[in-house]
Amino acid sequence: MNANDSTAYGAVPEEAVGLDLNDHTAMDDYQTIGEPLVDNAKMSARDVNVFYADKHAIMDVSLDIGENQVLAMIGPSGCGKSTFLRSLNRMNDIIPICRVSGNIALDGEDIYASNQDTVLLRARVGMVFQKPNPFPKSIYENVAYGPRIHGLAHSKAEMDEIVEQSLRRASLWDEVKDVLDKPGTGLSGGQQQRLCIARAIAVSPEVILMDEPCSALDPIATARIEELIDELKERFTIAIVTHSMQQAARVSQRTAYFHLGKLIEVGDTKQIFTMPRHELTENYITGRFG
Repeated sequence: MNANDSTAYGAVPEEAVGLDLNDHTAMDDYQTIGEPLVDNAKMSARDVNVFYADKHAIMDVSLDIGENQVLAMIGPSGCGKSTFLRSLNRMNDIIPICRVSGNIALDGEDIYASNQDTVLLRARVGMVFQKPNPFPKSIYENVAYGPRIHGLAHSKAEMDEIVEQSLRRASLWDEVKDVLDKPGTGLSGGQQQRLCIARAIAVSPEVILMDEPCSALDPIATARIEELIDELKERFTIAIVTHSMQQAARVSQRTAYFHLGKLIEVGDTKQIFTMPRHELTENYITGRFG
């Protein structure tokens, strides 16, 4: 099947476009509008369902994340976007009542296969959380921790190079190069978040997941992170969950809108924000709910 063929995961009849998904009796036959699949997929999800005990949090989601692109996931609180993001590097595994079905692949490899090493997976698919969470270690050791665990440096000089390059890519080096031995927790909120990004990229991941990385930051720090995301997409594939539609419009190439655990609409970011095809997407973007 052509990746842009919407017959399997895309188009729905015109009369269904205004479907009210609060009416759960209509949800079984619902299909995502737009282009959830792409030709250059770095990660691919097919028919993914996530359950927390009896709660069905994600329902039959199929979605690709294009290589060296930024995919923004938006939607009202509780819509499932963060749950879906966490399934992409098996962070949900740490929740005993959570169960995931369907298929999620990285470069065509099933990340939920029984022989998959989750430690190595999370090195390939790094994560930056909502609140900055530097380790209670020095700035240097925060960045060096991952490379040391994975044996990526064989000398002090190699480790110094990894730390410096990671901090440079996170646009933090010039601010901390003279205080690398100081605690990472002593940095400002925006600096701490960039330190966490440096820590994530120090192990040379292929994908970076970001769960509302700017929600705890002031506008100036947020602008720095957004500039950084734009630079990082040249080297990494990025998926970001955000409550800020302005942020999604600024940093992403594709946007996916979630509602009540369903993936409602996916498309080029400009199209989603200027000509949404589904009534729910339009209502959310125009502020009628959310």
